[in-house]
Amino acid sequence: MARRASPAVADLIESLPEGPDFSHEAMLMARGAQRIAGVDEAGRGPLAGPVVVAAVRLDPERLPQGLNDSKKLTAARREALYAEIMACAEVAIATAPPDEIVARNIRGATLAAMARAVVALPRAVDRVLVDGRDVPPGLPCEGLALIGGDGRSVSIAAASIVAKVVRDRMCAIMDCDAPHFGFSGHKGYGTAAHLAALNAHGPCRHHRAEFAPVAALLRPSTD
Repeated sequence: MARRASPAVADLIESLPEGPDFSHEAMLMARGAQRIAGVDEAGRGPLAGPVVVAAVRLDPERLPQGLNDSKKLTAARREALYAEIMACAEVAIATAPPDEIVARNIRGATLAAMARAVVALPRAVDRVLVDGRDVPPGLPCEGLALIGGDGRSVSIAAASIVAKVVRDRMCAIMDCDAPHFGFSGHKGYGTAAHLAALNAHGPCRHHRAEFAPVAALLRPSTD
């Protein structure tokens, strides 16, 4: 039989804010950190296009309202928050293109891009909050990995929004370059329409050669 939370615990749970907050940043600041950045990526799963990583250092005095995991926001809301973040935060963006993804594998390419984004920030930070399980090697300071971080930390949530908006815009450019694939719609993910276009036209320069089913189409026939 499941145990119920005590009234005190239930009241505490009820009072917790929904979505990410500044508590992880505040904890690090209480331990001596002065400048903290959040890092997240967009585009690990698609068959085409780059992985885009953003590093964002928010101003604690000017936190945009409504920051959340980019996947939980509408496109219009992401665009509005993107503009707010760019106006009041320090932001850097790094990408891992398809050839780097092939060379390093998706995990290695993503972690390398995360480190590049942190290094590219306009001013150095002394702590980094990273979405996921891994702290990227090559960071210039200490990092803390947070599973589900885009739903726990406003800094990571801001990074997830920036990365998503930038990648979606890159997909629109890819769509202009290879319009028969429909990148603006599916953003490179393996939808039925994308797979049909891939089978009809073969891979283009934006596809990730090691990702199935792209790899299957590039593999020499044994017939």
